[in-house]
Order: sequence, then C-alpha cells, then structure tokens
Amino acid sequence: MSAKLNIFVTGATGYIGGTVVGRLLQHPKAASFDITALVRSAEKAKKLQSLGIKTVLGSYTDENLDFLIEAVSKADVVFAIADSDNVPAALAVLAGLKIHHEKTGKVPILIHTSGAAFITDDARGLHADHRTYSDLDTEALNALPETLLHRNVDIPVIEADKAGFVKAYIIIPGAVLGHPSGPVADLEIQNMHTILSPFFMKPAISRKQAGYFGKGLNTWSAVDNNDTADLFIVVFDAAIGNTPVAGHGPEGYYFAESFEYSMLEMAQIVSDKLFELGIASSRETSAYSQEELEKYFGSFPWTILASNAHAKADRARALGWVPKHGKEAVMATLKDEVVFYANEAST
Repeated sequence: MSAKLNIFVTGATGYIGGTVVGRLLQHPKAASFDITALVRSAEKAKKLQSLGIKTVLGSYTDENLDFLIEAVSKADVVFAIADSDNVPAALAVLAGLKIHHEKTGKVPILIHTSGAAFITDDARGLHADHRTYSDLDTEALNALPETLLHRNVDIPVIEADKAGFVKAYIIIPGAVLGHPSGPVADLEIQNMHTILSPFFMKPAISRKQAGYFGKGLNTWSAVDNNDTADLFIVVFDAAIGNTPVAGHGPEGYYFAESFEYSMLEMAQIVSDKLFELGIASSRETSAYSQEELEKYFGSFPWTILASNAHAKADRARALGWVPKHGKEAVMATLKDEVVFYANEAST
C-alpha cells in the first residue's frame, strides 16, 4: 500500500455519493487520502479537481468497462455509490479489486451501496403488516433470492468477499430523503433531489392532487441523506481500522434507517404544499385509479413504491452510527421537492 490511502468513488456527484465525498474531504485523516472519482462530464470533473480530487471520465453504462477495471485496480478502498443494479459495472469493480489483491497481496475494501427494496412485500398500499429485518439477521438476509431487487449485485459482492480477494461492506438505506450538504453540494454539481421525488411529485403536480396506492397504508423505513453519508464513514473508519466487530461479506449488512413513514403521510405533505402553491384546489389526497397507474407509471413496477420495507439498523448502531435528523424535519423537506418539480413543470 502506498503512503496515502487510495480511494476510488463511483456516484461521486449523486444524491448520496456527493455527500459521502464531502465527508471524506472533511475527514480528520483527509490529508492521508488520495481520492479519485468516476464522473461522466468534463465540467463536473474540473470542479471536483478544484477540491483536490482526481477524476476518471466514464460511466457505468459505457460499453467497454476496461477503464473502470483499471481505475479500481489501483484502489485500496472503493465506494460504489452509483447504480446498485448494474451487474456488468459491479463485476468490473470486483475484477479490478481482484487485480489489486493479486498485485499487492493485500485485501482491498469495497463499501457497496444496495437498498431496502430487497426486503419489500407486495402490499399494494393495502396494509403495513410486514416483517422487520435487522441487519444482524444475516441468516434471513443471505437467504433472500437473486430474483429480488439489488440481490443480483449484492450476491456477487458477497461471494467475492468469501473468495478472499476483497472485504465487502454493504450499506442498505431505506428511503433516503432530505437536503444534501457539503463541498460537492456547494459546487452545485451534486444531484440534490431524492430518487423518490419524480415518482411522487410529477404525478401529483399533473393531477393537481397527491396520490397514493391502494389505501396508502404501506410504510417504509427512511433516513436523512446526511445521516446516510455518516454511516458510510462509520463503516469506512471501522474497515480501515480493522475493527473486529465490523462484519463483512455475509456478515456485512448495514441498514440505514431512523424513522418510518406511510404513503398517506407523504401524500398529505405533498397535497398541503400543492394547495399552498395554488396548484391544488384542496388539501385532499386520493388513490390512483388503474388508468392513472398506467398513465403515470407505465411499465415501471409501481408495486415497489406501494410495498412495505421495514428495516432495523442494529449492526450499524452497534458500530457507533447515530442518526441526527428526526422525522418531522426530514419529511418537511418534501415541500421543497414539490416546489422544485412544480417550477420544472412550468418551464
């Protein structure tokens, strides 16, 4: 290993990844880090470089991923925070880490981003009765099949850890909400909007009333963007410090959650804001009709949005992660999302 710790980050300007990069730049040991980020545009690359970050131009969707394998092969630590369902890119990352191991004899670290969609049910908004999964319940989590969302990538990551050429830690956020902060956000190159917003804001603005699925009773575990980034750093610190309690591979699941919300709660916040903006004539919400499901969601599997996902971050908390942002403040940020998408729709 070189004098500096070589860190490679994918998704460095994304909603979660940008905040994580900011935490790395503000880390007490930042002077000992050599950070390289994968970016799609030369403009964003130039701005990241102004923060002292090296860049590699490219994308997970490039036909040839040899550049990704080469970049990863130089890294001691990889934060994979881009598309969590891209199998070719995930395999390229693992190939690069295997090369690193073979060349150095050292075991590199992979902090991989998954999501709580793999613990959902098929509630269709009709109830909130679903099992709560703890990140300590590895027997149940490892038994979940590859057919579930994210597992097509998570399983190869875990198998690579079992093979011994990488130590893999899987971060599994629930619904991530809230406003990102940090140096990347300040440069105005970070995606500042939760991945959930388009699915809820755009239909609400179009129909002039927030909608929900079924009865809107389904609930999701959720977490603030900044608290999520904090968990990445807690796991990172434990991994590079060889903390014995920091499980990896089949014992390396780390949920991020600090509260739960129902679809009805989200819909009400959105409708209240639509009313305040004069877009809606009342604060009422309503269920999507079958016609609306086809109109607004098409082939997208809306049943995921209508499901339950109940997670408990027991392992994450045991490692020292303490989320700081409460439900009321985080959910209130959805009002700003309504404003953003309403302005977008009017231009």
